[in-house]
Amino acid sequence: MSSEKLPRGYKQTEVGVIPEDWKSSILDSICSKPMQNGVFYKPSLKGSGVRLINVGDLYKQTPISLESLELFNATDDEKERFKVKKGDLFFTRSSIVPSGIAHCNIYLSSHDEAVVFDSHVIRVRPDRELILPSYLFNFCISPIARKYLVAHAKTATMTTIDQGVLGKCPVLIPQPLEQEAIATTLSDTDALIESLEQLIAKKRHIKQGTMQELLTGKRRLDGFAQDWQELPLRDCLLSNPDYGINAAGVSHSGSLPIYLRITDIDDDGRLLKEGRVAVNHPQSSEYILNENEIVFARTGASVGKSYLYSTNDGELVFAGFLIRARIDTLKLYPDFLAAFTKTSRYWNWVRMMSMRSGQPGINGNEFGSLHLQLPTLTEQEAIATILSDMDTEIATLEAKLTKTRQLKQGMMHNLLTGRIRLI
Repeated sequence: MSSEKLPRGYKQTEVGVIPEDWKSSILDSICSKPMQNGVFYKPSLKGSGVRLINVGDLYKQTPISLESLELFNATDDEKERFKVKKGDLFFTRSSIVPSGIAHCNIYLSSHDEAVVFDSHVIRVRPDRELILPSYLFNFCISPIARKYLVAHAKTATMTTIDQGVLGKCPVLIPQPLEQEAIATTLSDTDALIESLEQLIAKKRHIKQGTMQELLTGKRRLDGFAQDWQELPLRDCLLSNPDYGINAAGVSHSGSLPIYLRITDIDDDGRLLKEGRVAVNHPQSSEYILNENEIVFARTGASVGKSYLYSTNDGELVFAGFLIRARIDTLKLYPDFLAAFTKTSRYWNWVRMMSMRSGQPGINGNEFGSLHLQLPTLTEQEAIATILSDMDTEIATLEAKLTKTRQLKQGMMHNLLTGRIRLI
C-alpha cells in the first residue's frame, strides 16, 4: 500500500497499518530480563515449600490464581532464579494441538508469598518503561500474536515453541496512556464476562435445586394439595417405545429431513446446530418425530440423554441408537417428563439400569419401566412452566454472554491495531 493511500495519521509497517505514534517491536526487545524456562519439576518434591506455577495453572483462571497453586520444595537457588513477580507473563512450551501452542496467562498478585514456575512454561518479564504488562498480555492473546505463534511453532508428535521463536513475536506499542486505556477497557469487558458467567452458574444452581424439589413433590406450589401417583413410563405412552432407523448421513439439503443422532443432542437436551447431516432413506418418513415425542439415547457413554421434540427444530428423523416414546398428553405433560430427565433421581436410575458387562445400554422395555411420581396434569404443567421460565432467563443470559464475548473479540482487534483510538 502506497503512503498516499494510507489513512491520515497512520503508517505502513511489516505487521500492517498502524497509527503514526505507535511503535512496532518484537517481544524479546521489550523484556526487562531474558526469557527463561523454570525449575525442573519432580513429583517427589511437591506438597511443601513455595508456590509453583505449572502448565495446568495457565488454563485454570485469568489472571493466575495464587491460592490454586500447589507447593513445591524448591532450593534456595531455584527460589532466587525463578522467582515470580507481579506482571510476569507465562507461555506454554508445547501443545497436543497446534492451536493451543504458547497459551498465555499473567500473574498479577501483590502478595509477598514466594512463587516459582516450572520448566514447561516460558516466563516473559515486560520492561515497564516500554510496555504495560496488562496491555502486553492482551496483545499476546490477540489474533495478531496468535497468528504468528501458531504459524511459527514446530509441529511433530506435539506442537512446540522455543524462546527464540517466541521472542520474535511482533508487538504493537501505543503511547503509555493509550496502553493503559486499552488495557482498562478490555479488563472492564472481562469483568462483565466473568460476572455473566457467575450469574449464569448461580441461576443454573438455583434451577437445579428448584427442579429437584418440584419434580419430587418435596416442595408444592400454592393451590395444589392432591396426592401424587406412581406410574411406569409405559402407562403414560400411546405405544411401546420404538427404535430409530440406521442410515448413512448425507450432505444437508433443503429437501431432506435432518438426521437426529445422539451426537446432535447436548447434555441439556437441546438440539445442536453444528455438524448436522440429512438422511435419504425410503423408509425415513416412518421415523419422523412429531409433537409430544421424546427420544432417549439407548447405548454408549451418552445412554439416558434425552431430547423432547420441538417443531421449531424442523423435520427430524431419529437414528437407530435412539428410542422414541410417544407421550399420552392426557396422563403426562411432555415438558414435565423432559424436566424429570435432568434430575439426579433419573440419572441414578440410568446408571443402575444401564450396567452391562460390555457397553452400557438401556432397551425400550427398560425405559418403559421407568417409574414416575406424577401430580395432576394441571400441577405438572405449572411445574414445567416455572422451570421453562427459568430456562428462558438462563438462555437470555447465555445469549448476552455470547454477544459480549464476540464484542470483546472485535474490540481487541480494533483497539490493539489502532483502528479505534481511545486517546
